Amino acid sequence: MARYTEANCRLCRREGQKLFLKGERCYGGKCALEKRNYAPGQHGQARKKTSDYGLQLREKQKAKRFYGMQEKQFRNLFAKAAKRAGKTGDNLLILLETRLDNCVYRLGFASSRKEARQLVVHGHFTVNGKKVQAPAMELKAGDVIAVKEKSTNSPKFKEIKEMSITVPAWMTVDVDKLEGKVVAMPTREEIDTPVAEHLIVELYSK
Repeated sequence: MARYTEANCRLCRREGQKLFLKGERCYGGKCALEKRNYAPGQHGQARKKTSDYGLQLREKQKAKRFYGMQEKQFRNLFAKAAKRAGKTGDNLLILLETRLDNCVYRLGFASSRKEARQLVVHGHFTVNGKKVQAPAMELKAGDVIAVKEKSTNSPKFKEIKEMSITVPAWMTVDVDKLEGKVVAMPTREEIDTPVAEHLIVELYSK
C-alpha cells in the first residue's frame, strides 16, 4: 500500500496545527511548527481566503493525516460509517479510534501512530492471544491487546514498563504486563482528536 514518504513536519505546517506524527519531537523545541508557523512552499506565508469547500477539504486531509491513512482507505471507512446507525461523523471517528494501530498508540506502547503501525506490521502484538499484523484491524469492546511474549524483552518495551501512562476512559492498561483492553466503545465526547467531523460529512455528501 502506498504511504506518504516525505517530511512529516510539512503536514503539520500545512494544517496549521500539530498532528503529533513524530512522537516526542512534537513536544519539544525542535518541532517545525514552532519555528515556522505557516504553510510550506513558496507561497506559504501569503494570506488566502478559504472557501467552504476548502474548509471541508482541509478538515478531511487533517483527519487522514492524524490517523495516517490514504484517500481510498479513508473513503471506504467513511462509507462503512455511513451505513451504521447514528451520526455518520461520530461513527467515522469511532472507527478511526478503534483501529489497532491507534489503540496501540493510545495505550502508550508507541510514541506515534506511525510507530504503532510499524510495530503492528512487524508482529509485536497479539489481540485476544492471537498474533496480528493488520494495523487497520477494528477492535471491539472486550478485546485485549498485548505485547507478544518474545518482544517483551526488547529495550523498547522494557522502557515502557518504567513509564506512567494515561489512557482514554474507554481503555485500561497494565504496564507491568504490557497489556491493554478496550473496555467499551468510545463516545464522541471521549475522542480528543481536534477534527470537525461534520465538515467531512458535508464534503463526502456532495
